[in-house]
Amino acid sequence: MEWWTCLAGVAAGLLIAVVTAPVGVSGAVFLLPVQLSVFGVPSPAVTPTNLLYNVVAGPGALLRYRRSGALRTPLVRLLVVGTLPGVVVGAVIRVFAVPGPTVFRVLVALFLLPLGLWLCWRTLRPVRRVTAEAEPAPQVLVALALGVGIVGGVYGIGGGSLLGPILVGRGVPVARVAPAALASTFVTSVAGACTYALLSLTGMGAIAPYWLLGLACGLGGLVGGYVGAHLQPRLPETALRLLLGGLAAGVGGLYAVQALA
Repeated sequence: MEWWTCLAGVAAGLLIAVVTAPVGVSGAVFLLPVQLSVFGVPSPAVTPTNLLYNVVAGPGALLRYRRSGALRTPLVRLLVVGTLPGVVVGAVIRVFAVPGPTVFRVLVALFLLPLGLWLCWRTLRPVRRVTAEAEPAPQVLVALALGVGIVGGVYGIGGGSLLGPILVGRGVPVARVAPAALASTFVTSVAGACTYALLSLTGMGAIAPYWLLGLACGLGGLVGGYVGAHLQPRLPETALRLLLGGLAAGVGGLYAVQALA
């Protein structure tokens, strides 16, 4: 890999993580289209490369949240318990059932476009904030996390990046959701990346992650995630939600057009 590609990966990971970490998103949800279109990472190797980014970038924001005590909540444990087995199942589905780039682009569009539009709509029509007691029941959270973990294993985002917008859109405060979603993303990304590495030993095609690119993007995300988590109390929540929703909807729409072309 050329040196400029490594630098571009660091810059991409840094910029994306600064914007997304304050709301509990690792940035992998937006990095994946960059890997496909800019860096030309083939499918399905793009998914474990994205998970590798999460593994390297995650500790940056988590360190900041740990210092504030935000990781010591039941929500963190529930999301991890649900998404961890889901991401392994999703990795197997990704390799053996969804190998083609066209089908993958369709899935990207189906995930991102409605999620982005929904997040924008919930921001413009906010619901009341809920207390910890009013959050979904533990069984519901685990079941939701399991389903999102499967999707995250296919998509390469660990699962927490989808759970964050879902819970925030429902009305749970960002300050409560962000640490739990990022912790879930980190743990499940470690499991997902290991699963893909094992599958690459028996499967055919580009299944193993692009190690140098994933590490370069992750290094940028490590710094950007710490900065983003530090800036969270100082940034307007409404603007960040609209930005995330707009980016998700825009990327989803782009891939929908490419898949139909």
